[in-house]
Amino acid sequence: MTNKLTYKILIVDDVTKNIQLVANILQRAGYEIFFALNGTMALELVKDQTIDLILLDIMMPEMDGFETCKRIKALSNAQDVPIIFLTAKTDIESIKKGFNVGGVDYITKPFNREELLSRVKTHLSLMQQQQELKELNATKDKFFSIIAHDLKSPFNHLLGLTEIINNLANKSDNKEILEISKLINKSAKQGKGLLDNLLEWSRSQIGTHRFNPKKINLYESINETLSFTGHIAAEKHISIINDIPQETIVLADINMLNTIFRNLINNAVKFTNPEGEVRIYARELKQSVKITVEDNGIGISKSTIPKLFKIEENPSTIGTGSETGTGLGLILCREFVDRHGGEIYVKSERRIGSKFIFTLPKKIQP
Repeated sequence: MTNKLTYKILIVDDVTKNIQLVANILQRAGYEIFFALNGTMALELVKDQTIDLILLDIMMPEMDGFETCKRIKALSNAQDVPIIFLTAKTDIESIKKGFNVGGVDYITKPFNREELLSRVKTHLSLMQQQQELKELNATKDKFFSIIAHDLKSPFNHLLGLTEIINNLANKSDNKEILEISKLINKSAKQGKGLLDNLLEWSRSQIGTHRFNPKKINLYESINETLSFTGHIAAEKHISIINDIPQETIVLADINMLNTIFRNLINNAVKFTNPEGEVRIYARELKQSVKITVEDNGIGISKSTIPKLFKIEENPSTIGTGSETGTGLGLILCREFVDRHGGEIYVKSERRIGSKFIFTLPKKIQP
């Protein structure tokens, strides 16, 4: 919402004198005033008008302020409208109930002019800031969507062209062209992977990731991930073993789960030497499933492990095949596992290998 010249304030009170008193104070301050004598009138007004703030009396006949507040908050066009209760009550239970049904503040009767204006001004300012933040986030999401579309397309074309060059080089037996085309293809794949992580992380930061958990077969989910990422392991002749029991079910957001697996598997391949092995297995606990992505690679030093999931540390390391990274992959894994209410941690020994372990909730029993 951009800066407004006049805010619209709705006063709801069954006592006409109270409405007149509050309206006089607010009109002199430059606000546009609407009024309702009961909750039903208030609901009808809110449906028809764009109201910026509501001053709502608690003690009203037929429908009290608490019930009126709940019904207003159920309207799609009024969910973000701040509601300040007008009350002669100052007992803690009434105040708590007011906040629980959606109120943001309360003003006690008899009204103090300075207090009334100060509270109204504060909550209108907060409401405007929240709206501006929403608009900013929407703009950022649109911006990242454009970047994703405009940058991913060239990467996909580049990957396709390098595959063609590889095939032609193999047929002509030109080792130099073949080597160059492989390097270009590798760089394109790494670049696309970095772009995917950057965009995922950006969306997670501005809160535009929709969390939609469903029952997912874990074994099938990993196989699907491997169908897209398996070529990375194949290039280094690394075996990836899916040891998840085929009947294992978790309650998870499929997009977030795919991102977790993609990053953990690619990370394991990155730090495993050629001819090595990556194994994925799981164990069912009482309320969750513990999943492990294990490799027999170069391992991680004890001093580095605490830094892996911290954005400010960013301990990006070159892989065994000279692979690069931003360090965002593991940050994403932590954020998405947290979103599911799980935990993620690492066990590792130098020159022996690493285990990245995380938990996800189990399926909901019928």
